[in-house]
Parts: sequence; C-alpha cells; structure tokens
Amino acid sequence: MPQERFLAQSETQVRVRYAETDQMGVVYHANYLVWFEIGRTTFLRELGFNYKQMEQEDGCLIAVAEASARYRLPARYDDVLSIRTQMTAMRGPVIKFAYQVVRLADEQLLAEGETTHVVVSSDMKKMTLPEKYAVSFRELVGKAQEDLQKT
Repeated sequence: MPQERFLAQSETQVRVRYAETDQMGVVYHANYLVWFEIGRTTFLRELGFNYKQMEQEDGCLIAVAEASARYRLPARYDDVLSIRTQMTAMRGPVIKFAYQVVRLADEQLLAEGETTHVVVSSDMKKMTLPEKYAVSFRELVGKAQEDLQKT
C-alpha cells in the first residue's frame, strides 16, 4: 500500500498505553483493529462526515464485513504511532480501507491492514450509500484510480 498510489490519506497519532500491551511489553494484536477504527473515523470526519450523524440522520451504518492485519514489528508501551488510513475502493454498498501503523520515532512500518465494509440500514439490510456521501467517496476512489494510471 505505497502512499504515493492514493491521493487521499488521513493520519492519526496514538500513544501506546500500558493497558494495550501484554506481559512481554508488546502491543496486544487486537488493539490494531481498534486503531484502524480510530483512523477510519478520523478519515471520514476529515472529509466532513460523522458516523453518528450518518446513523441518526440517514439511517445508514457502515458495518465491518472483513478485517485483516499483517504484523511486521512490535509496538511497545509509550511508542507514538501514526495510523495512516486510505479509502481504496467503493462499489455498490461495499467500501474498502487500507491502513499502515508506523512508529513515528523511526518511521518503521509496524503493521498494515485492510477492512471491508458493507453499507446497511438500521435493520442490517444492505442499502445504497446516501448520495451526499457517495459523491465524495466516488471522487476519492476515482482520483486514486487516475493516480494509479499515471504511475
């Protein structure tokens, strides 16, 4: 997931808390999924969207259908990390995001991952993403694809 391949990226910083580590002083693997969510919600907020608003005003939820992570190096207590988030695809009710977790002190890639989401109504039935959101998402994906073709 090289950064130059996608135009839209959000970056969120987190500091590893003691409670997020295991007995070996290494971040417990499930915390990366929490950080992916932090990155994703920040990404959407930076685009001017808010999950709570989407749920309340539009009856629209973005449910996680699949998540994967690849762990490369351990994060440890008090490390300052950057969660770098990109939207990589949107087709119908399916939206995909990619993530990189980088230790800021040395720019080491610690983990990377992807999540796939399905847009659903409050009764968990697939639905079309409301147009006011879909327009911006399509623009992001279209720009990313144009950028890919240039490389």
